[in-house]
Amino acid sequence: MPSQRLSPELVDLPAGWLAAVGRGLRGLCPRCGAAALFRAWLKPVERCGHCKQDWSVQQADDFPAYIGIFVVGHLLAPVVIAMISGGVSAWLTLAILLPVSVIMLLATLQPVKGAVIAFLWWHGIGAFQQERRAPTPPGDAP
Repeated sequence: MPSQRLSPELVDLPAGWLAAVGRGLRGLCPRCGAAALFRAWLKPVERCGHCKQDWSVQQADDFPAYIGIFVVGHLLAPVVIAMISGGVSAWLTLAILLPVSVIMLLATLQPVKGAVIAFLWWHGIGAFQQERRAPTPPGDAP
């Protein structure tokens, strides 16, 4: 059956959760890193085009938005404080920072969602099956 996913021996599984999250941040399949994770801006593919991993079971839900709001808020808080304490009016601060914050949040949503999906997959959370590289025997190390 062509929709069966490739066995872990035939896929370049990431070495650790950071590598998997890095692939997700770049919008690549966290399992193989060879195909796109998203078919649209925030819609993951049903199955990876390379390793056939089923991404339809992911449950990132609203967590990427919470992370994005947290990060953008912490990045812009010092700017708001500096602008207000520097004599810039509250209305001008709002007029400048509201569009900037919306743009920053929109720019971070897809990478953060990819990272959350990768984290969930790596740790086997939800419907994901936890996978790891087979350990290399000591005599086979390069």
